Amino acid sequence: MEDLKHSETWRVFKIQSELVEGFETLKELGPAVAIFGSSRMSPGSYYYEKAIELGKVLSDSGFAVITGGGPGIMEGVNKGAKPGKGKSVGLNIEIPAEQIPNEYQDISLSFRYFFIRKLMFVKYSSAFIIFPGGFGTMDELFEALTLSQTKRIGIFPIILFGKDYWKGLIDWFMSTLVPNNTISPEDIALFSIVDNTDEVCRILREHRIVYDTAMPECSDE
Repeated sequence: MEDLKHSETWRVFKIQSELVEGFETLKELGPAVAIFGSSRMSPGSYYYEKAIELGKVLSDSGFAVITGGGPGIMEGVNKGAKPGKGKSVGLNIEIPAEQIPNEYQDISLSFRYFFIRKLMFVKYSSAFIIFPGGFGTMDELFEALTLSQTKRIGIFPIILFGKDYWKGLIDWFMSTLVPNNTISPEDIALFSIVDNTDEVCRILREHRIVYDTAMPECSDE
């Protein structure tokens, strides 16, 4: 007889446990913004410092910030947010190349299953901000675009940070995907591209009309 702890049925219980822990921990988080980016950006690098700046602006404005909880861009955002009014949240993932949670988290959750972690990002965030990153970052970007394109989520700001970094991808969308009708021209409007925190705040303010009235302003003063 198969050991219960190694059965598919037992896995369902582990999935359920992660779902319950996530829902119970984040249910009163309030207005939040999810920020993604490479774990390989080192302290002192341009985008790491920009991540600190954005985390601070958002947290000082009352937003919680949610990252993947690891190093690089994630650490920068959490570091900037930690002293502010909003909560600094890390949704960590258990992977073979073990990710060490950064030290700047007010709330830290650890997930075994990527799909549950992704659910928490979408459920508890009012916007996604995508810094330069690799496959994991682009995975989050394309999932958000797919959910928005298929109207599985409402109006949801998806903001790419770093025009130079993302230019090649966007050019490919325009030169290859649109002409081949694999996306529609209007799908390009599902996201915005920015280079600074002022532009992020402007976009968040523009979308505030569809948010809960309790959502704070994003102060860029």
